[in-house]
Amino acid sequence: MINVPSLSRARTNLQRQSLLVAGVCAVADVLSFLVQDLPVDGAWMMALLGIVVVDAALASRTKWSGAVAVAAVVFNAAVALLLGGPRTLRLNETGILVASYRAGAWLRGRWAVASLLGVIGGLVLAHLTRGYALDWYVLVSAAKTGLISWLVGRYTTSRRAYLDEMRRQAEQEEREAQAEVDAAIAEDRAAIARDLHDVITHHVSAISVHAGAARLRLTRTEGDESALRSVRSVEDSSRTALHDLRQMLDLLLGQRPHADRDPGLADIGAMLERLRDTGLEVRLDVSGTPRDLSPQLDAAVFRIVQEMLTNALRHGSGGPIEVAVRHAPEGLEIETVNPLAGDVRDEGRGLAGIRARAEEFGGVVDRGPGQDGKIWRTAVSFPLGGPQ
Repeated sequence: MINVPSLSRARTNLQRQSLLVAGVCAVADVLSFLVQDLPVDGAWMMALLGIVVVDAALASRTKWSGAVAVAAVVFNAAVALLLGGPRTLRLNETGILVASYRAGAWLRGRWAVASLLGVIGGLVLAHLTRGYALDWYVLVSAAKTGLISWLVGRYTTSRRAYLDEMRRQAEQEEREAQAEVDAAIAEDRAAIARDLHDVITHHVSAISVHAGAARLRLTRTEGDESALRSVRSVEDSSRTALHDLRQMLDLLLGQRPHADRDPGLADIGAMLERLRDTGLEVRLDVSGTPRDLSPQLDAAVFRIVQEMLTNALRHGSGGPIEVAVRHAPEGLEIETVNPLAGDVRDEGRGLAGIRARAEEFGGVVDRGPGQDGKIWRTAVSFPLGGPQ
């Protein structure tokens, strides 16, 4: 993709450099003309003005480089004839060198060759108007002056094209290497997705089937109602786990259905209700005025609460779990408090996952035991500077 501002700056810099080169050539040629012992008359004034004009043409568009070069040598010959000066007459020699360079650098094909022949022919004509005879000295001098500067221009352009080609090849190799890395990552993701599907989905499906069978038996035998609720909760949780797993596998493979919706804050109540069906005491406290969150943040908050509850079940003593969702103008805070069964010596993957999800949205994690060491508190605060 082309960076338009950068391209515009480069074009502006090129124009400034062209003006600078033209100005320096004009100053050099004018000074060289003024120091000559020539009578000041109308022809002298015309010559001085002509030097400025033909050198100023060096700042013109590059596609006119051939015409500018030919005009420079023709002017040199014509003014030398007009002034009738000596062989040592100096007019716009600096401008001729730069004009020949520009023609070699910017022109291609027959126009480049035609400009070279035009410069050499014009220099031969300029020597003849100064009184030189047509001999090898004139031919070699004209060819040397016109050809060398022309070749330097060709070399500069060729070198720039060579460096550009090397850069393009390096960029192409980098793109190909990145494409290979992306393909390898995609292949690894596909393999992981297949393994997850074959292993985890099988076991979770088995859990769901057995829970459903147990629920039917308890229903037929009019079993204990609390046991029935627990089995029903296991069945529902396994179905939810299967659905979430399939969503993650689709996301891993880049094939996630657009119609699916990630769970969010609105689904926390249903998640807690499933925990209550198992006999666990869970309390939810929601305060403040809810705000609209972005889908990404809404899903992240749900997953953080889900992981908080998982940690509470793993490290807690089975007592009541307090879940708080506090909406405030300056942000959102979610917190869980539960009795602590033992020491939590390190973060582990669960708490590390909470921290990673929170930091992705600028959230801050605050965790640690209570003052008596018997409860554990985990809180995440999200700053909300504006509507999400």
